[in-house]
Amino acid sequence: MDAAHIVELEGALARVAYLLTRVRRHDYAMVKCGVTMDRASVPLLRVLADADEPMRLGELATRLDVEAPHVSRQIQRLEKAGYVERTPDPADGRAQRVRPTPEGRRAVDAVRDVLRNWMAEALADWSTEDLKALAVLNHRMVDGFLSHAEQIGDLGAAARESKPVRAD
Repeated sequence: MDAAHIVELEGALARVAYLLTRVRRHDYAMVKCGVTMDRASVPLLRVLADADEPMRLGELATRLDVEAPHVSRQIQRLEKAGYVERTPDPADGRAQRVRPTPEGRRAVDAVRDVLRNWMAEALADWSTEDLKALAVLNHRMVDGFLSHAEQIGDLGAAARESKPVRAD
């Protein structure tokens, strides 16, 4: 494996991560979609919206690879905003699970639409073939990262999330 290519890839991924998590970009997305939500709540609500059933807070913390108190604070904020609701856990009457409300699902959809449009505009001059190749290679890279994480016992959030449908 060529070390220079790994250095280039790491640098490119760092730039992408920076661009995708900038405060200004988040603020722009919130204004554009008419949603009020802090940056830390967006990934949490996305995970809940993608889940097949309500989730316990501990499971959310594990999926997002964050501490449980962080999830508790974010859930309180999302609940206060009307984006999530708590339901009793059928397996344990003392525990609660969380699910998005219809308003929470609308908020996630609105945020995703804005972010996808942003990406589409940024990549507008790319060919369909190049976009397809980029998607395939990104999925392959993530699968490699997950496989390596499994080998070393570091199965953070991404390993537990469902794999997106690929456009192969």
